[in-house]
Amino acid sequence: MPKQIDKAPRAHQVIKEFKKKGLILVNTGDGKGKSTAAFGTALRALGRGYRVAMVQFIKGKWKTGEVEAAKTFGDRFEVFTIGDGFTWDTKNFEQDVKTAGRAWEKCKEILHDQGHQLVIFDEINYVLKYNFLGIAEVVEALKKKPPFKHVILTGGGAPQELIEAADLVTEMKCIKHPYQRGIKAQPGIEY
Repeated sequence: MPKQIDKAPRAHQVIKEFKKKGLILVNTGDGKGKSTAAFGTALRALGRGYRVAMVQFIKGKWKTGEVEAAKTFGDRFEVFTIGDGFTWDTKNFEQDVKTAGRAWEKCKEILHDQGHQLVIFDEINYVLKYNFLGIAEVVEALKKKPPFKHVILTGGGAPQELIEAADLVTEMKCIKHPYQRGIKAQPGIEY
């Protein structure tokens, strides 16, 4: 039997002083899991006694498993689905801009309320990418958020200005997807 070699990293930098700060997290990229990761963080936050609010920019009347699950937490996890549906459903730029504006108003409201410790702006990155909403306004609002409020922004194509403003950026990369083989989205897995 060949000798096994320890490949595990053993060096670790210890941070001596704990600094509490409301973080800005961005989940972007062309891979699946951006919103799912935000829901995972929401679950973790709920486990710590936080209240969570989410504004969904794109998803419309879809009945998704994650929103149904969020309902089980009552007012501890509020989801505001304001989108009209996917852009290929609406085909109306002016309407998309108006809807994004309504969703953004809700985002600003929950960003500055005292009731939620974590807020999620689901699929806002697409809204910024498609020019339904201006990036400068979003970055400015994030700079003025309460100091201990955490914010997660999801969606592919996050603008560079948002990436620079964030504390943590994760890029999901698609390696393989069942849709590429003609397999439709699966309930309980993708929605």
